[in-house]
Amino acid sequence: MNTGVNDVRVTVRVDKSLKESADNLFERLGLNMTTALNVFLRKAVDENAIPFPVSVKAASFGTGYSANDVSTAFAGTVQQEVGRSKEQGLPIARYDTKTRRAYLEKADGSREYVDEK
Repeated sequence: MNTGVNDVRVTVRVDKSLKESADNLFERLGLNMTTALNVFLRKAVDENAIPFPVSVKAASFGTGYSANDVSTAFAGTVQQEVGRSKEQGLPIARYDTKTRRAYLEKADGSREYVDEK
């Protein structure tokens, strides 16, 4: 995948088991960590908020939250957005783990790879 002139590297520290769980989840969703984090960041910026409910009462986040709680909330939000995009005929960002390339999946099922001109 080509990196743009404005791309910057971001380093984040996370618990090893959380990272492994997230990697597994994102692979099942057809994403990699970079694509998933970009999806999250773009959605947060678009909504000017965390794009899923964050509440100690509603989601048991806070002291003692589990990686599974966060993963479940994130996966649910991603699936909702994919469903909405499909209903509206919008392209969906995906990641091909075999070719290691990001692409847009169009409503007709065709793929447009990100690095294509």
